[in-house]
Amino acid sequence: MEKLKERWGISSNWQLVIIFIVFGITGSLSAKLAEPLTHLIGLDQEHISGWIYWPVRILLIFPIYQLLLVFFGWMFGQFNFFWTFEKKMFRRLGFARFFPDEEH
Repeated sequence: MEKLKERWGISSNWQLVIIFIVFGITGSLSAKLAEPLTHLIGLDQEHISGWIYWPVRILLIFPIYQLLLVFFGWMFGQFNFFWTFEKKMFRRLGFARFFPDEEH
């Protein structure tokens, strides 16, 4: 755990526990919220091939997850950690111009 705390730049075990809780809540809730959204846009698992349904559902989960991660990070007092985490992830996905690196 010490390596993870050092890598993430956090100091306490309590902060690490809170971060894990936020990741857990966010993952579960985003997967749960994607189901009604797929129905809302007319995708029903019984009537559409899994080859279409699951990629679309995963594509829906991704932005929901990103928004919820920052929201729950803020709710649990870890906004700075999760905002930095999001910016780093989006830079790696090729969106660097939208999230410039403040360090340089």
